[in-house]
Amino acid sequence: METWIPLFIYGVIEGITEFLPVSSTGHLLIIQHWLPRQSDLFNIFIQSGAVLAILPLFPNRIQQVFRAWKDPEARDYVGKLVLAFVVTGVGGLILDRMGWQLPESVVPVALALIAGGMLFVVAERILRGRTPVNQISWKLAAAVGIAQLAAAVFPGLSRSGACIILLLLCGVSRPLATEFSFLVGIPTILAAGGLKLVEALGDTSQHMTAAQWGGLAFGTVVSAIVSFLVVRWLLGYVKTHSFEPFGYYRIVLGVGLLLSLL
Repeated sequence: METWIPLFIYGVIEGITEFLPVSSTGHLLIIQHWLPRQSDLFNIFIQSGAVLAILPLFPNRIQQVFRAWKDPEARDYVGKLVLAFVVTGVGGLILDRMGWQLPESVVPVALALIAGGMLFVVAERILRGRTPVNQISWKLAAAVGIAQLAAAVFPGLSRSGACIILLLLCGVSRPLATEFSFLVGIPTILAAGGLKLVEALGDTSQHMTAAQWGGLAFGTVVSAIVSFLVVRWLLGYVKTHSFEPFGYYRIVLGVGLLLSLL
């Protein structure tokens, strides 16, 4: 039973942080310094559970996907999601071919947390003086794809955080920025999880035991349940609140991590 406790903690942290703009990858890298280190497959695949769990929270947008072929407005929105995903996917493949790896040091994570936190505070203050925009352009959709890549290169920046910051700085309303960030993350994260799963199944040199597969399934289910509850809360929160508290949390956490190294 003791071996399942770390998996439960990983699943809870992933579920909480995947869509909150505080960096799930950064938090997972941090807790690996205190808990047994998990495989890249585990860390990436439990994200898939987190994103699949939120699909029921966007019934209207999911319906748009299926009627995109006949509804111009739906086709426009889905097309922008696809564009952002393609930009991220192509960039991700390039990074993978270059042999890019996540840093294991806490320092870059802490710095990215602080930088992202400061950007959130700035973005919210800029948004206060503007009338929010409730539309995302094609150029902005492509920029969201690049923002997701930046988050992959700088763990601690946060995929959802980078997308939301970008959209807020461009004057997009909080609810739309949050929704687009979440929805564009679904194909992105599922593709990454699927790729890791295929690699694991094809790697005969690293055969996974039944217990390891069970642990992977357990962590994925935990992250899915927690993610559903967190996202349902956050969608209501952003209608009447700003992201500034998340910015300050990131700054405090980042500074705390740097101080812990002294």
